[in-house]
Amino acid sequence: MSKITRREWLALASASSAFGLSACATTNGTATETQPLHTLAAEKGMRFGSAMGAGQLNDARYMEIMLRECSTMVAENAFKWYSIYPEADVVNFDPADRLFAFAGENGLTMRGHTLLWHRQEYSPQWVNDLEFTSASETADFVEEKIARIVDRYAPGIYAWDVVNEAIDDQTGMFRESSLSAKMGEQLIDHAFHVAKAHAPNARLVYNDFMSWEATSTAHRAGVLRFLERLKSRGVPIDGLGIQSHSNYEMPDEFTTGKQSEWIAFCDEVAGMGLEMYITEFDVNDTQLKPDIAYRDALISTYTREYFDLMLSYPQVKEVLAWGMVDDQNWLQGFLPRADDVLKRPTLYDKDYKAKTVRTALAEAFKAASYRQPI
Repeated sequence: MSKITRREWLALASASSAFGLSACATTNGTATETQPLHTLAAEKGMRFGSAMGAGQLNDARYMEIMLRECSTMVAENAFKWYSIYPEADVVNFDPADRLFAFAGENGLTMRGHTLLWHRQEYSPQWVNDLEFTSASETADFVEEKIARIVDRYAPGIYAWDVVNEAIDDQTGMFRESSLSAKMGEQLIDHAFHVAKAHAPNARLVYNDFMSWEATSTAHRAGVLRFLERLKSRGVPIDGLGIQSHSNYEMPDEFTTGKQSEWIAFCDEVAGMGLEMYITEFDVNDTQLKPDIAYRDALISTYTREYFDLMLSYPQVKEVLAWGMVDDQNWLQGFLPRADDVLKRPTLYDKDYKAKTVRTALAEAFKAASYRQPI
């Protein structure tokens, strides 16, 4: 199929979609027309977008959802080291190039994710096996790898998740790796300074998955102290990416009462002068009852409450879903249900139809106050 532009898609959607896409959400059995999510977000000074994989460039219905709903996008995995540098003597930019071209051809802005995923289990094994003799040798290696990526895509990337998940979620301590063995936290400082030198106009972000759940207490505290240390050392960091992979504790029902500690966390981040970004939103329903109406109602209520809280912060500048279609979301394989029922973590179902969780997000955008855009 030939490529379709945003303008062509909007014209198509205003008539009738050749692929049966729904431009509405369903509430109590009634279809309600609504504006695209990126329009609702922009009216309040924010961006809305989603992650996308290179394989989805072959999925016409997925691309049409992206072009209708999103003003920005992020590569799900294509910018990560294990994709670009799978072996010591191999460099593979093809998936990232194709996603970057799709964004440019269709008027989407693009976020870069991620220049350094500081977890050994998600780093190429050949990198984990390296033994550096000095901090300067490590710094040169990291600079070459980061600069090579940034230089290829700058200035087409408006923000970079420079470092991802450097804080251990169980202990709140800085993670160790082959790259940090000689540098410690100076590794992170160096990554940010390299990104700043090669992308001086991009927003530079630390990204992590701390949440308001009780199991995240040490993680939240560790991230706050880490951000304070970065700020105290003059690291050029603009904001915190809050992944918002939600409901890891997976109760039978979403419980309230967790907000106070989470508000305190967000208040501290805002007090540091940092922007905040919702970078990877989806909702885990692994242990919820299989009934679809039950799950959707619970997830929609949670989504509205979560975004009413998060969008009350003018520091929140954008919202990105981690994929738009249920059966293509990473949680299907990462945390599969014991009953083999398809999970429903995203805004659209497996048939590419909008769900009530999309309505909840749309209503949260409508209720939000305006903030100065970036």
